Amino acid sequence: MSEPAFTVADLGGTTLRTARYDTGTGALTDIRRTPTDGMARHPGAPVPELQDRVVRQLADLTAEAVGRHGSTALAVAFAGPVTADGRVVTAPTVWGERGDPLPLRLRLEERLGLPVVVVNDLTAAVWRYVTGTGEQPFCLITVSSGIGSKVYRAGEVLLDPEGHGGELGHWTCDPSPHAPLCDCGGRGHLGGIASGRGLQAAARRAALADPDGYARSYLGLAAPAADLLDNRTLVAAIRADDPFATAVLRGGLAHLASAVTSVFTSIGVRRFVLMGGFALAVGPRFARLLTEEIERLGCFGLTTEEIRRMVVLGAPDDDHGLIGAGRLLAARSAARQAVTVA
Repeated sequence: MSEPAFTVADLGGTTLRTARYDTGTGALTDIRRTPTDGMARHPGAPVPELQDRVVRQLADLTAEAVGRHGSTALAVAFAGPVTADGRVVTAPTVWGERGDPLPLRLRLEERLGLPVVVVNDLTAAVWRYVTGTGEQPFCLITVSSGIGSKVYRAGEVLLDPEGHGGELGHWTCDPSPHAPLCDCGGRGHLGGIASGRGLQAAARRAALADPDGYARSYLGLAAPAADLLDNRTLVAAIRADDPFATAVLRGGLAHLASAVTSVFTSIGVRRFVLMGGFALAVGPRFARLLTEEIERLGCFGLTTEEIRRMVVLGAPDDDHGLIGAGRLLAARSAARQAVTVA
């Protein structure tokens, strides 16, 4: 008898991914990607309209995938805080400002007629990096359209039932009145400063403030007008050790390093796994520069060598939420079966 298959989905601010998760091998097949039908495609649209667009898109694509996969369940990793019963609290990178809580799990179950699990995308991704019992506590941080985080400790992701916890991207690290805007509408949030979108905006501001320095940089050669600068060019410049681009990145990493040291000093987690499109595109240089900023700040009680072992890069792909959602759903199914047998 073949192992059952699950359909998994990962809905982010930029891309919606679906795949088939094989519960026997843990492998993904039939991976499909499409642009998320949210604020990135419809800037300025009201929140209720964006919610309807995104839910309709997700329901349509997962219904098609469930049919192809012969699935017995669906797991969705969603880019925003999610309650224990599968309600989306808010989604800054998907539909911007906070709207009414969205009962996503119930809507999908009504449409698909099978069990659905909805969790935060980072909550799902954590399970990709859980290797077994006795796991060392760790904090998973994503740096992509926004910034998110989740802490895994003692066999669980640290969250309250309303989905609070692990939202470092919305920590106010710059309280000044003219601090950069976050997608959620707040100012000075870490995600609005040190995410891929935040750093692109910072590079454009730096170009306007220092046009001569920008013109001499890799960025100025690739994008002579600052408004033409995109993240692909910024990443290439950072990887090439361009001083102008690297200074922009360091400005954001100073705030991210402060967040890392706060997590360490508050709960003692000393392993940080980095993922997300922007961080992984920059690669080892991102982890190295972040580590340098953490060293500069210091971690109370740790030696320099211990600090240098804190930050590691995750797997170099964008399957974290898909794999993690599949593993989480498999673990929950196994737990339910064990209870039934008992």
